[in-house]
Amino acid sequence: MARPIDGPGFSGNTNADSVMHYRLHSPFEARFLRFLPLSWNPKGRIGMRIEVYGCAYRSEMVNFDGKSSLLYTFNQKSMSSTKEMISLKFKSSQSDGILLHREGHNGKHITLELVKGKLILFLNSGDANLPLADTRVTLTLGSLLDDDHWHFILIELLNMYINFTVDKHTHHFQAKGELSYLDLDYEISFGGIPGHGKLMLFSHKNFHGCFENLYYNGVDIIDLLKKHKPQIRIMGNVSFSCSHSQIVPVTFLSSRSYLALPGTSGQDKVIVTFQFRTWNRAGLLLINQFQYGSGALVLILNDGKLKLSLSQPGHPARDITAGDGLGDGQWHSVYLSAKRHHLSVKVDGEVASAAYSQHEQIDSGDTYYLGGCPDNSSGSGCGNLLGGFQGCLRLISIGNITVDPISVQQGTLGSFRDLQIDSCSLTDRCLPSYCEHGGECTQSWDTFSCNCAHTGYMGATCHSSVYEQSCEAYKHRGNSSGLYYIDSDGSGPLGPTLVYCNMTDLAWTSVQHNGSLLVRVKSLHGDSPRPVFFKYTASMDQLQALIDHADHCQQELAFHCRKSRLSARRDGTPVSWWVGRTNETHTYWGGSLPDAQKCTCGLEGNCIDSQYHCNCDADRNEWTSDIGVLSHKEHLPVTKVVMTDTGRPHSEAAYALGPLLCQGDNSFWNSASFNTETSYLHFPTFRGELSADMSFFFKTTAPSGVFVEYLGITDFIRLELRATSELTFSFDVGNGPCEVTVQSPIPFNDDRWHHVRAERNIKEASLQVDHLPLKIQPVPAEGHLRLQLNSQLYVGGTATRQKGFLGCIRSLQLNGMALDLEERATVTPGVEPGCAGHCSSYGHLCHHGGRCTEKPRGISCDCAFSAYDGPFCTQEISAYFGMGSSVIYNFQEHYNYTSSKNSSSFAALFHEKLTLTRETATMSFRTTGTPTLLLYVSSFYEEYLSVILAPNGSLQIRYKLDKHEAPDVFNFDFKNLADGQLHHVKINREAAMVFVEVNQNVRRQAILSSGTEFNAVKSLTLGTILETSGADPDTRRAAARGFTGCLSAVRFSRAAPLKAALRPSRPAVVTVRGHVVAASSCATGAGSGSLAQELAPRLVGGAGRSGPTDEGQPLVNADTRDSAVIGGVIAVVILILLCVTTIAIRIYQQRWFYKKKESNISKNGDNAEIALKSVINMQNTVNESQKEYFF
Repeated sequence: MARPIDGPGFSGNTNADSVMHYRLHSPFEARFLRFLPLSWNPKGRIGMRIEVYGCAYRSEMVNFDGKSSLLYTFNQKSMSSTKEMISLKFKSSQSDGILLHREGHNGKHITLELVKGKLILFLNSGDANLPLADTRVTLTLGSLLDDDHWHFILIELLNMYINFTVDKHTHHFQAKGELSYLDLDYEISFGGIPGHGKLMLFSHKNFHGCFENLYYNGVDIIDLLKKHKPQIRIMGNVSFSCSHSQIVPVTFLSSRSYLALPGTSGQDKVIVTFQFRTWNRAGLLLINQFQYGSGALVLILNDGKLKLSLSQPGHPARDITAGDGLGDGQWHSVYLSAKRHHLSVKVDGEVASAAYSQHEQIDSGDTYYLGGCPDNSSGSGCGNLLGGFQGCLRLISIGNITVDPISVQQGTLGSFRDLQIDSCSLTDRCLPSYCEHGGECTQSWDTFSCNCAHTGYMGATCHSSVYEQSCEAYKHRGNSSGLYYIDSDGSGPLGPTLVYCNMTDLAWTSVQHNGSLLVRVKSLHGDSPRPVFFKYTASMDQLQALIDHADHCQQELAFHCRKSRLSARRDGTPVSWWVGRTNETHTYWGGSLPDAQKCTCGLEGNCIDSQYHCNCDADRNEWTSDIGVLSHKEHLPVTKVVMTDTGRPHSEAAYALGPLLCQGDNSFWNSASFNTETSYLHFPTFRGELSADMSFFFKTTAPSGVFVEYLGITDFIRLELRATSELTFSFDVGNGPCEVTVQSPIPFNDDRWHHVRAERNIKEASLQVDHLPLKIQPVPAEGHLRLQLNSQLYVGGTATRQKGFLGCIRSLQLNGMALDLEERATVTPGVEPGCAGHCSSYGHLCHHGGRCTEKPRGISCDCAFSAYDGPFCTQEISAYFGMGSSVIYNFQEHYNYTSSKNSSSFAALFHEKLTLTRETATMSFRTTGTPTLLLYVSSFYEEYLSVILAPNGSLQIRYKLDKHEAPDVFNFDFKNLADGQLHHVKINREAAMVFVEVNQNVRRQAILSSGTEFNAVKSLTLGTILETSGADPDTRRAAARGFTGCLSAVRFSRAAPLKAALRPSRPAVVTVRGHVVAASSCATGAGSGSLAQELAPRLVGGAGRSGPTDEGQPLVNADTRDSAVIGGVIAVVILILLCVTTIAIRIYQQRWFYKKKESNISKNGDNAEIALKSVINMQNTVNESQKEYFF
C-alpha cells in the first residue's frame, strides 16, 4: 500500500476550500484503488473528494461490435522470417471471439482466440516431416478474461521459440522444427477471420469488445486505421472509443450473503431470469416463500446442476433438474417459471419442465431472496443444508422487471448483506496452477485442490513422488526382482519410468529399448545401409538422471560379421561406429578406452588374427563375432549403430544391443557422521518458494539435535529431534511460526536408521517418520505463500552452533536433489564421511537363518548356514529325487571341513562325542509315493531321527535316543500328505519336548520317553537308504523305498544338506547317488496354470491403478502407454525361460544317463518320476511348461 511522505495516512483538509496534495514515493499499477476513511471532522458533515493523477500514457483504441474485423496487409520486404511480435490490450464481456489470425499454405496458421474466458494461441507449422502432434501447438493462458477489464497480450515468435504473455503470466515454448513465416500470407486479421478463407477449424465468432495500443512488429495498427491508410481494410463497423458496459454484476462474498428483492405478492405465477457464475458445485440461488405459509419455490445448485423445487403442504415436492457442470466459472443463463400448473427451468438454452396438480396453486410472496436468506428467516428452503451461494449474478429480472443493482446499493431497492456491487470478484485459484506434475486443479470459492490420480505423485499439490528413486531403494525395502516405476529425481521435473529391477547381491536396473533382437545389415544395390536408432522406454533426461545416480553402468554390444570390418584395412579409418547419449560418435568397442578402436579380443590379445584389434577386421569369409561391454557412463546409452562395410560381395553383418544396465545408487548410502555438537555441513541456498521437501535417514544415541536449518530474514525451515521420541518440522513464511510434530511410542535415539520426510507447500505442511502416521498442518488460507530463504543450508547443526546433532545422516534429498554429504564431510572438522552399522536396521531383510554382514555402503546376507540362497536368503533350494536316489550328509566330515575354515564354537557342534540336547529340522516336500522317507539322521550309537510318510500318507516322526529302548513314534494322521501338493514341516526338540508344525498352521507337541540326548550324530540322509542298522521296521521299509518327488529348504540345526549337494563345487561332506536334479521351486507345478500364467501376477493385475500395489511391491498394473514394453518383456522372458529349460533338461538327461551307468541304478528308476508326473497331472492338470521347472 502506498503511503504519503509524512505519516501513516492521508490527512484531509479542515475547511471547505483547501486542497491537500500528496506525492507517492514510486509509481505502481493497480486495477482498483480503495480508500478507507479512518476519521472525519466531527464539527462538519462527512464528505470526501479524491483525484488521482497517473503517469503520462498514450492510448489508441478501437471497438469491435462482434460483426466487424480489420485486415492488415504489410510489405513482405519488411518481414523477418525468424521473428514476429504482436502486442495489444483488450477488454470484453464476452467469453468467446477471435482476436487475430494469419494463415498460409498447407494448413499453416497463427490464431489467437478467446475461448470460455481463456486465451488460446493456435500454431500450425505445416511441416510435413514432423508428426501431426508436433506440427500443431496449442498454448493456453489466462482465465475469466471476459470480466470487462483491460488485459495485456504479448506474442513473440523467435524462430522455434515462442513466448506467450497474458498480463503477468508468460508461457515459454520451444517448437519442434522451425516456424518459418515466409510462406504465410502477407496479411493478418484482427477481431475475426474475414470471408471464409482456407481455415475451417474455428467457429469464426468475431470478437466483441475493445483493443488498445495494437502493434504488429512495431507498427501502430490503430494509428494506420485512423489515418485511412490503404494497408488497412475494415469489415463491418468499428469505432475509436470504448464504451463502458451497462451490465452491473453483483458478487456474493460469503455463504451468509443474500440479496432480498421485492416482488408482487398474490400472483399465480413466478418468472425470474438471471445469469450466474461460480466455482462452487452447490449453493442456494433463489427462494420465494408463498403467502400464508402455502409453500415455496426454491432453486438450488447441487452437484453442478440446477434443481427447481416446488413444495406445498399436503402435496409431494415437485423437482426438476437442468444443466450439468455449472460450477465451471463461466456465465450461465437461467430462466425459470412456475405458472398454469407447469414448472419450467431453462439453463443455457436447455429446457426442463414438469406439470403439477390443479389443486396446487401458486400464491407468490412479496420477497425474493437470492443467494441466501437472512438469519431470522424460516420456512422451506432457508434451512437448506447446502449453504448460501458464493459467486456472481447479473441481468436479474423478476416478473419481467429488470433489477437495478445500483438502486440496491443506494438503499432504494431491497436489502442485502455482504455483497459487492458493480464488480464480479470471482478469482481463478487455478491460475497459475499450483498443482505439479500434471495434477488436475479444481477449485471452489475460497480454495483449490489437486487431483493427483495417474500422475505418480501425491500430496496436496502432487509434489512428492509415490515411487522410490532407484532399484537400490526398493531392494532395501525387501522387494524381490520385478518391474517397478522409479523416479530418479524424486519431486523434480522428471517423471517416473518403468524399469526392471534385478535383485541379486547388487541391485541392477535394466532399461529396454526397441531393438533388443538381432539386427541384420546388408547393403542393397550398393547403397549404404540405413542406421538404426534406438528408442528407450525412458527419456534421455530420465536416463541421464539414472546414470548419474548409479555406481556403474554398462551395455553389451555384439557384432557378428562375415567379410564386414569395423575398421578399414589400411589406415584404420573406422567404417563402423556407435553414437552415445549426447550424439557424439565413438569407435571403441568392448572394455577399451575411448578412441582406442579396439575390441575385447584386442585388449586380451586373443583375436583370430593378431594383426588386428578386432575379430571382424580379419575380413574372413566366415562368420565371426566381437562382443564387448561398454561401460563409460558419460557415453551411455547407445542411441545409434552404423555399419557401412557391407557393400562388397558376400559381406554381411549383424549386431545386437543389450539393455542399459546400471547398478547401485550413489546417493542412497551417501552419509556423514557428526561427532561434535558444534560441527555442521553447509550447502548453497536452494529454491523452494512454493514447494519444498526434504528427506533423509538418521540414526543417533543422542536425546536431541538439529538435523537441518535454513534461514531467511524472517522466514526459516528447521527439522530437529526435540526429544527422544519427538521429531519436529518448524517453519515460517511470514505468517508466524508453524510446527508439525511426530511422536513415537519408541525412542528415536536407538542407534537404528529412521527415515524422515517433510514437505511444505502453499496448502499444508506434512511430516512423516518411518511408518508412523502422517502428520499434516494446514497453512492459513490467506497470507504469505512464498518461502524467502537466503542463507546457506546447515546440516547437522545451526548457524549459532547450538543444539547440534550427534550421529549419522544419510541420503539427504532437497526437492529430489541429492546432496553429497561425503564430499563435504572430508573437508569439515568434526564430521567424517560415511557411517557404519547398517545391520541393526536392515538385518531383518536376511531371512531363514541368514546372517547380516556389514559393508561400507549397505549390508549383505550370508546364507552359508541357511537352507535358502539369494541376496536375502529367500531363494528356495529345491531338487527332484528320482527312484533310488539319495543325498548323504556326513557330519563327521562336516566337522573336519568347518574346523579348517571356521574357528567359531559351531565348528565343533557335530563332533563325534558331542551330545545334542536340542535341534531344529525343517523341510518342504511334494510327493505322491507311500511309504516314503523324508529325512533320516543317524548316530554312531544307533540313535536316530526318522521322518516318514506312512502308507496312508500320514506324517510319522520317530525319535530313538537310546539304542536299548524302543523309538518314540508320533503320528500326525490329520491329512494325507502324499497328495502331490507342497507341504512344510518344522520339528523343534528341546530335551524331551518335541514341537511339530505342519504347513505353518497345524501345531502339535509330544514328550519323548526314550531319552533327552542325541549322541554322536553321524549323518543325514535324504532319499533311499540301503543300510539302516538299528532302525525299526517301518523306518527300514520307508528307507528302502526312499523318496520320489521334490524336496526343498532342508535344514538340520545349522546344516543345509540339500544346498550343499547342489553347489557347483560340491564339498566332501556330501554324497549324491542316483537322479537328483535341481529345481527352481517345489511349488512350481503344484497348482494348475502355465508358465505364462505363473509369470502373469508379476506383470499384470490390479484395476485402474498405476504404481506399486503395496509397500513397494512389484508393479502389477503399469500405465497403458507401457503395455507394449510389458508385453515385450513377457514374451522375451517366456522365450528365454523355455529355451534355458529345454537346454537344462537335455543336460540333466545326459548327466543322469552317465550317473545311471556309474551307480548301477535300476532301469525302472524313471518309472517313479513318470508316475509322479502322471498323478500330479491327474490331480492338478499341470501342463508341460510347469513340469520343466522341476525336471
